[in-house]
Amino acid sequence: MKLDGRRESTQVDDRRGKKSGTALGCGGTIIVALIVWIMGGDPMSFLMDEAANSVAITTAEGDYVPNEKEEALAKFSKKILAGTEDVWTEIFQQQGWGEYRKPRMVLFSRSVQSGCGSATSATGPFYCSADQTVYIDLSFFGEMETKLHAGGDFAYAYVIAHEVGHHVQYLLGTLQEVHRKQQNLSQKERNQLEVRLELQADFYAGIWAYHDNRIFNSIESGDIEEGLNAASQIGDDRLQMKSQGYTVPDAFNHGTSQQRSSWLRKGLQTGDVRLGDTFSVPYTNL
Repeated sequence: MKLDGRRESTQVDDRRGKKSGTALGCGGTIIVALIVWIMGGDPMSFLMDEAANSVAITTAEGDYVPNEKEEALAKFSKKILAGTEDVWTEIFQQQGWGEYRKPRMVLFSRSVQSGCGSATSATGPFYCSADQTVYIDLSFFGEMETKLHAGGDFAYAYVIAHEVGHHVQYLLGTLQEVHRKQQNLSQKERNQLEVRLELQADFYAGIWAYHDNRIFNSIESGDIEEGLNAASQIGDDRLQMKSQGYTVPDAFNHGTSQQRSSWLRKGLQTGDVRLGDTFSVPYTNL
């Protein structure tokens, strides 16, 4: 992506090098953590449950020194967040949706305390509606490259834009409505609603990319392929096959590889936010 000269968002709280005392354990490998974030259950429910037994204490880690690559990723993330601010502010005005309230972003290492409870790097990137904040441990991008074969700057931007997509859903009331409906449904039905929510966030990530490129001419050769590859690599079906050798469609809660790449592509190609209603489409046609 071409980001030279782009501004960095001021909505970023850099907590790298700080640690939170918490009841959460840090066990598990990072690849399992990635799968948990992408397809294993509802991370918000997990965080909420853990928060009841957690006490967060933030302290400085004196030996923490970010390397050059990590600093570059921090600047990159701030520029991408700024781009989402510009795009969604414009779209909200055009659609008559009122003021776009910018989310915050917290960069952390190892563990963090959010408005939704305590989390570790094992949680992966997540959006917390309680404090309207996106949380990211930058080491996740390295794991995308080495573990999921989904590297590239546009792939990383897609992850950020996807989480910001959840913020858009929160501002529009979609997130709250889905969570309300899920309370009275079976696990299978809850998962299906979650898939619809996640695919719409993928679509919103594509919407951001379309308009960011329109405004800033930011997309370079190969970028779109990186994003679509990332969406495909983190489909529920592919991840389940990697982890257990078979798929359980009723357990999908983010969408298949085909669905995720398809909805991201739809946003990328059309730029029309009105085409992202994943809730009216029959589930088998998503």
